[in-house]
Amino acid sequence: MKKHTGLLLIILLLTTTLSAQNDWSIFRGNQQLTASVNTDLSLPMQLVASFQTDDEVKASPVIKDGIIYCGSTDGNMYAIDFEGNEKWSFTADNVIEAPALLLDGKVIFGSMSGTFYCLNQSDGSLIWQYETDNQIVGSANWTTVNGKTILAVGSYDFFLHGVDLETGEGLWKYESSNYINGAPALYKNAVAFGGCDGFLHLVNLETGEADQMIELSTYMAASPAIVDNIVYVGDYEGDLFAVNLDTGNPVWYYTDEEMNLPFIASPAVSEDYIVLGNDGRNLFCFNRENGTLVWNKRLSNRINSSSVIANDKVITPTMDGMLFVHQLETGDELWSYEVGSEMVSSPAFYDGKVIVGANDGRIYIFGNN
Repeated sequence: MKKHTGLLLIILLLTTTLSAQNDWSIFRGNQQLTASVNTDLSLPMQLVASFQTDDEVKASPVIKDGIIYCGSTDGNMYAIDFEGNEKWSFTADNVIEAPALLLDGKVIFGSMSGTFYCLNQSDGSLIWQYETDNQIVGSANWTTVNGKTILAVGSYDFFLHGVDLETGEGLWKYESSNYINGAPALYKNAVAFGGCDGFLHLVNLETGEADQMIELSTYMAASPAIVDNIVYVGDYEGDLFAVNLDTGNPVWYYTDEEMNLPFIASPAVSEDYIVLGNDGRNLFCFNRENGTLVWNKRLSNRINSSSVIANDKVITPTMDGMLFVHQLETGDELWSYEVGSEMVSSPAFYDGKVIVGANDGRIYIFGNN
């Protein structure tokens, strides 16, 4: 009996350990881009390790199987471990600002020349590349239809491109009327993205055609987030919209009539709350159901990086190099750390650790020892 009990305890411990290793294999942590996990963040954190690149790190890191993948404006995609050691690097044709997507053993990302790359995750070798006609600054998303995995990535050439994961073949191109800046969020077999043309586009990934085109206002630089059938997206005039993707009708929207400062950051969405910062140093928390303002905190500088929610805590970098953690329900500040360099890279959260890039060219890893 004792032998069985001990074996059961070992299995339980292994299961708990493995379940704690949540991958952050796509920008914002999941295909709906909600950047919210039901995992505790222990405080205070310390700087555990870092990795120095040769130029600014504007891309957001992604993580799988204990390896961090992140591009730099030095033109390299890096794979590093949590001790800050380089596993491999790949030199692209230009600056990399787009976050990578990790899928089926591949690292997929775009460059500022408009090249869309697919690398082998294990060694960084090139599998294929696909050319768009302008820069790519947003992450790709994906779905599988009839056994074929289709990647969707936006470009400044005004097109959302559908690309075959296995071959790199272009399957279709969906044309908007302006730049596509952010990442698309997955809804069923379609993706939603806010364009710089002022429309929220819902594009079927099988056909490459629009299921919905919803005019909201001015251009949207941020990526949307989706919970159930509601998409949340901010715009450049400081409006935040909640839109029903089945009907195309707004559920609610928030506007600050006094300030009208841009939401460049993407929303982080939990079960009850939406958190995002604006260009006027304000970090907002809204009720997800009705859009009422729960709290508003003025931070040390502009917020162009997108927050992450870890259970009951909110992680937010700022443009003066501060990394903050606030209480989700109240907005109370719980912890801060001065990196000392601008951060537009959005943090990733993995196994209780926070990973973020900064404009000093360094990738920072914070944790609790």
